[in-house]
Amino acid sequence: MNDAVDRRYGTAVRGEWPLDPDVAYLNHGGYGATPKAVMAAQAEWRARIERNPTGFMVRELTPALRKAAGEVAQALGADGADLVFVDNATAGINAVLRSLALRSGDEIVITSLVYGAIRKAASFVAQASGALLVEVPIALPIRGAEAVIEAVAAVLGPRTRFVILDHIAASSALVLPIAALIERSHCTGARVLVDGAHAPGQVALNIAALGADWYVGNLHKWYFAPRGCGFLWAAKSAQAETHPLAISHGLGQGFDAEFDWTGTRDFTASLAAPAGIAFHDRLGGAALMARNAALARDAAALMVREWGTETAGPADCFVAMAAVRLPVTGEIGPARAQRLVRWLAEQHGIETVINVDNGALWLRISAQAYNEPADYARLAAAIKAAPS
Repeated sequence: MNDAVDRRYGTAVRGEWPLDPDVAYLNHGGYGATPKAVMAAQAEWRARIERNPTGFMVRELTPALRKAAGEVAQALGADGADLVFVDNATAGINAVLRSLALRSGDEIVITSLVYGAIRKAASFVAQASGALLVEVPIALPIRGAEAVIEAVAAVLGPRTRFVILDHIAASSALVLPIAALIERSHCTGARVLVDGAHAPGQVALNIAALGADWYVGNLHKWYFAPRGCGFLWAAKSAQAETHPLAISHGLGQGFDAEFDWTGTRDFTASLAAPAGIAFHDRLGGAALMARNAALARDAAALMVREWGTETAGPADCFVAMAAVRLPVTGEIGPARAQRLVRWLAEQHGIETVINVDNGALWLRISAQAYNEPADYARLAAAIKAAPS
């Protein structure tokens, strides 16, 4: 990495977050980390609402939400009229799944890289409708993007009605060839929902150009919005049939109206989302994304050298996250993964996440502006002393 650029980050900006100075926080992809400036913007919205709750909710809320949606959409390569706020990506995907008119014998396709909560949601909907849930096995490590395309294409057929594709897979951190996968799915007549939980702020996006029917993402992770802020984008052709999980006064009044009001709740995370994107821009925008990607890849390479293992895929399949196989033998399962995560946190002050796949434990790292190489060296050394 370029030293002149790198000095803009790490300890130079860590004070922008209220993070514990003794913790090596390497799990930004888990729950995000809200900058102080964005927390202040959210507090201003909360104070504005409380000065006249009725006046705000009745007269100011909808215009404010639509303005915020427009600003967010601009950063994502979309039109604000096609974007609504949801609490998180899981909520948005559930809204789409519950809106589908599936029949017995229809197939919903997911891959084994899917986020666990989404697998359960898809299974629930399939069972209720009589549809079949088809899971494409993709074992780690992958050879490359083409292997994923081939695996998905092999299961698509005349019964495939709906495909859920990860843009950046949560556990493995792999960036999937989303445009090619969408095209292959559409060729069979299937409709496509993209789970972009980790993509906004980690990669440049032009959602409208991807060609998906629905795209769901989080803003509270890599785009620095307050926690509990996601979005659902729907193509014009899919909006009339797409409804929120809570049906309320907006039913029948259009896509935006239905999702903008599903009942009284705290809207401040959504209203402060533009402040998160502005903070991302202030830290460099595209330059920040490139720096984070370089840091994550360098960190993964360090751990591979130190541990003598491997990453979950080629370097070009990662951006600001990466997954590395842990050098462990014996018990391999969720219980051991949880013990290791807790041991790292309690004994070494390192926050990370470990997942199980293909008979191995994979440690996923994240790289954000406040991280620096020393954080990963600390992790690499700690794992060498990990209990069996």
